[in-house]
Amino acid sequence: MSARIIRNACERDLPELHAIYAHYVAHGFGTFDETAPSPAAFAEKWRGIVAHGLPWLAAEEAGDIIGYVYASPFRPRSGYRYSVEDSVYVRDDRRGRGVGVELLSALIPRCEEKGVRQIVAVIGDSQNAASIRTHARTGFAHVGISRGVGYKLGRWVDIVMMQRALNGGTQTPPPAAGAWT
Repeated sequence: MSARIIRNACERDLPELHAIYAHYVAHGFGTFDETAPSPAAFAEKWRGIVAHGLPWLAAEEAGDIIGYVYASPFRPRSGYRYSVEDSVYVRDDRRGRGVGVELLSALIPRCEEKGVRQIVAVIGDSQNAASIRTHARTGFAHVGISRGVGYKLGRWVDIVMMQRALNGGTQTPPPAAGAWT
C-alpha cells in the first residue's frame, strides 16, 4: 500500500472531490442535498472556502483522491466569525481505514492557525456511527441531537451536533482581527 498524503486540495482535484460528494448525495445522509451540484457549482463552493482563507484538504493515495475535509464559516453573520463547520467525506471504498480521522486531525491545527475558537460538526443521521466516532476520536464532544429535521431517501433524518474548542475556546476574548473575515 502506498503512503497516504494529506494536502491542500487544488483545482485539479475537483472532479474526484465532486464524485465523492455526489455519491453521498445519492446514497447517504452525510449531506441533505438531494441532487448533486453541478461540477461548476461544486468548484464555486471550493473557491469560496479558499477565498475565506479556510482550509480544504484532500487525502491522496497512489495518485487517487480518497477523501477530503474542509472548514466553512459556521454561519454568515459577523458574530460567528470565530466558528467554523467541518465537513468530512471519504470515498466509499476507503471507509473504515482511518482516512476521516487523519483528515480531521490535519484540519484542526490549520483552523487553530486561523484563530478559530470553535469547530462545529453537523452530522447527518444519528445512525452515522462512523462520523460520530471520527469526531469523538479527534476531540469533539456531543452537544445535541435535532430529531427529524431533514427528510431524505424516504425517511426523516436527525442531525447530531458535536463541537471542539480551539485556542482557549470561550475562556479568553478573541483577537481583534476576525478568524475568517
